[in-house]
Amino acid sequence: MLKISNAVEIADWEIEITQIRAQGPGGQNVNKVASAVHLRFDIQRSSLPPFYKERLMAFSDQRISKEGIVIIKAQSSRTLELNKEDALERLKELILEAVKIQKARRPTRPTKGSQRRRVDKKTQKGKTKALRGKVKI
Repeated sequence: MLKISNAVEIADWEIEITQIRAQGPGGQNVNKVASAVHLRFDIQRSSLPPFYKERLMAFSDQRISKEGIVIIKAQSSRTLELNKEDALERLKELILEAVKIQKARRPTRPTKGSQRRRVDKKTQKGKTKALRGKVKI
């Protein structure tokens, strides 16, 4: 059972975890031990609330396929258990990131003082450039 929030949980049967061989150097056990983990989670078939499903499907992340399947590969640790925990934690973070509602940006206006300073700077720059003209003799 993966607990996302107080009201939302994902059952174990919804998450498919398979063992694979990790990439990269591994010493003597590199070709014997399958310690990496592939986690697959189908968004459409899950028991998540509809709001969560909609937000996950609309969320742009390379780990979410067009069909709505989340694939996470965890191989940072040398043990299978730690890689499983890492994959589950990353799934939880992905779901929470997709569901988080961004605060609407309220556009700000420049202050009167900043507007006045800008115009004064422009006029000063114009006067300086006017002095660069040809000298009349």
